[in-house]
Amino acid sequence: MPASGLKCPICNVRKPSRACPARNDFICSACCGQHREETIRCPLSCEHLREARKREPLRDLDPSTLPHRDIVLSQEYLERNARLGYFLGEALWLAARAEPACVDEDMREALGALIQTYRTLQSGLVYETRLANPYAAGIASRVRARIAELEERLREHPEVPKPRDADILGMLVFFQRTEYQVANGRRYGRSFLDVLRQNHQPQEAPEEPGESLLV
Repeated sequence: MPASGLKCPICNVRKPSRACPARNDFICSACCGQHREETIRCPLSCEHLREARKREPLRDLDPSTLPHRDIVLSQEYLERNARLGYFLGEALWLAARAEPACVDEDMREALGALIQTYRTLQSGLVYETRLANPYAAGIASRVRARIAELEERLREHPEVPKPRDADILGMLVFFQRTEYQVANGRRYGRSFLDVLRQNHQPQEAPEEPGESLLV
C-alpha cells in the first residue's frame, strides 16, 4: 500500500488505493475506472480489470448492420465446426500474443482482412488483403501461416478431411461477430482478447497446428 498522505498520481486529489500494474504505481479507484483502457494500457492480468469485465454488458447487435450478413451461422453449423473454431481461436490468440501492444481494434482489422482474403478465395482467386496497420497485419499473417501449417500437416493424414475454405471463412465471421459483441469501444479495449485468452489459450506448450483436428 502507498504511504499515508500521498495523492493519486493521476488526479492529484484522491488517496491512491489500487495497485496499477500498467503504471507500476498506486492510483485511486475513480481514476482506475475513468482511465481504464482509455489512457492506461491495462494488462489482462490486472485484477481490477478482470473484476470490471464481469460487469461489462454485451452489445445488442443489429444483424442488418453487421458485415458479411449473408453468411448464416446456425447452431448446427457451429457445432459441426467446433474443432475448427477452437483451432482458429487458438491461432488468433497466439498471433495476438506475439503483438503485446495490440488491442481489439487491431483484431477487428485483422479479422476483416482474413475474411476478405477467404471471400476472394471463394471466387477462385488467390489474393491476400494487405494492411497498413502493422499490428493487424502481423496478426493476420500469423493466422494465415498457422492455417497453412495445418493444411500441410493434414496432407500427412489423408483420412482426416481438410477444412473447406468456406468453413474457415464462416468461423472467421463467427469470431468477427464475437468481437463486435464484446468490444467495449475503449481506446485500448481488449475485451475480445480476454475472451480468446479465457477460451483458447493453450494450457501447456502450444500443440502442433491442427493437433485437435486429428483426434
